[in-house]
Amino acid sequence: MKNYVVTFARGFGTGGKEIASKLAKELGIHCYENRILTLASQLSGLDEQLFEEVNEKIRAHGGFSSFLKGLPRAKHYIARNEKFVSDDTLFEYEKQIIENLADTESCVIVGKCADWILRGRPNVVSIYVEAPRAFCVERTIANMGVTEEVANATIAHTDKYRADYYAYYTHGNYWTNPVNYDMTLNSERVGIDNCVKVIKDYLQIKGLL
Repeated sequence: MKNYVVTFARGFGTGGKEIASKLAKELGIHCYENRILTLASQLSGLDEQLFEEVNEKIRAHGGFSSFLKGLPRAKHYIARNEKFVSDDTLFEYEKQIIENLADTESCVIVGKCADWILRGRPNVVSIYVEAPRAFCVERTIANMGVTEEVANATIAHTDKYRADYYAYYTHGNYWTNPVNYDMTLNSERVGIDNCVKVIKDYLQIKGLL
């Protein structure tokens, strides 16, 4: 069967990353998030000639996948307390990596405008996960060990960063617009594990499993 990709966008504290990780584990495929940024950052620091040499080696060894698998995964929440600053070169590398992954393997990709980059591909399913603020605050306090005040601020700052990032690189599209996605899930109402089940059922409906 042809490879497939599930992309995730999510509000901070919704459990979207946990859902993505659990889905990938149950499907027996890789889940990519911060490793895409890590590899893109490394590539963007190379001069053009050196990048071409590295790029040729990457493609000769089957694409970016093997390089990504060798990078460490984030073990903690990735919060964004700084303002969004654009980096078109870095994003272009991220875009190349995401497109290469979609061409070569089945995987889950969290964030990075992957739904927009891969829009129109029949083998891609895009998911948006959201939840009420109180639920997100409770999860953030439990996972980060912070106060309610800090949790609220972290959620607000991180979601603002993600919204600005998405709007810039998708030329003004709204990150929270449900029309961008195959499915929008309320993780509090549906539950983390049931979100995984619903997505797997949808993949079967689409004929991807």
